[in-house]
Amino acid sequence: MAASEKARAKAEQAVGKAAQAAGHAVGNHKLVAKGHAAEAAGAAREAKESLKDTGRH
Repeated sequence: MAASEKARAKAEQAVGKAAQAAGHAVGNHKLVAKGHAAEAAGAAREAKESLKDTGRH
C-alpha cells in the first residue's frame, strides 16, 4: 500500500510542477498557485509516507 501512496505523491508533485510551468507560460497566476498547492500536497504526502516507513524499521 505504501508504494502506491508514494507513487501518488510523486504524480501529484509532477502535476503541480506542470501546472506551474503552464501558468508561468501564459501568465495565469491562479494556475501557478494551484500548481504550488498540488506540489505541496504531494510533498506532504511523500513526507507522511517516509515517516511511516521510518516507524516500521
